[in-house]
Amino acid sequence: MSTLEHLAEREAMIALARRMNDSGLNQGTSGNLSQRVDGGFLITPSGMDYDALMPEDIVHMRLDGTSEGRREPSSEWRIHRDVLATRPEVGGVLHAHSMFSTSLACLRRPIPAFHYMVTRAGGENIRCADYATFGSEELSRHVLMALEGRRACLMANHGMLAVGDSLPSAFKLAVEVETLAAMYWRALQVGEPVLLDSDEMARVLEKWKTYGQTAVPTSRP
Repeated sequence: MSTLEHLAEREAMIALARRMNDSGLNQGTSGNLSQRVDGGFLITPSGMDYDALMPEDIVHMRLDGTSEGRREPSSEWRIHRDVLATRPEVGGVLHAHSMFSTSLACLRRPIPAFHYMVTRAGGENIRCADYATFGSEELSRHVLMALEGRRACLMANHGMLAVGDSLPSAFKLAVEVETLAAMYWRALQVGEPVLLDSDEMARVLEKWKTYGQTAVPTSRP
């Protein structure tokens, strides 16, 4: 039996990384994933084919930026570290170069309140972080600003990023954001979409607090 630390988490990350590519959310070796663990976080390695990853290739990093393992961490480790260090509610971070989100990001165009589901990212719009060279501290600062009060953002001329209380929830949100980006992109081919006002988006945000299944009392004979 392997004694590799956090083996189950590493295997789950590899499976999700492959799913990210299989779903079309990401292409090739671009994009990266991280998951919070005791003592820091796990992150995918730099420039490796997801299909070839082994649990030992996942890098264990500390919040001070040091790492252990046989691989170099993703070039975007600073974003992951800074998000996890400043957002204690976040357990997983996903970055992808998804087609429609990246297309909008290359126009430096945020996703506005064209659809009420935009609020799933935490606010009335999905911001686009300013551009900076990949892997830089400057880019990390821009992303943190775009994520204030949000769970997802676009990254100018780069891609998109989503966070969640777990890595699977970050993946689910990333899929929702990419779907919204595709809808918005298509609507723009016809004209300018009608935007919902701030009051309506606030009402929707409030409704999400009680959305979903609630426990049904067990009937007694």
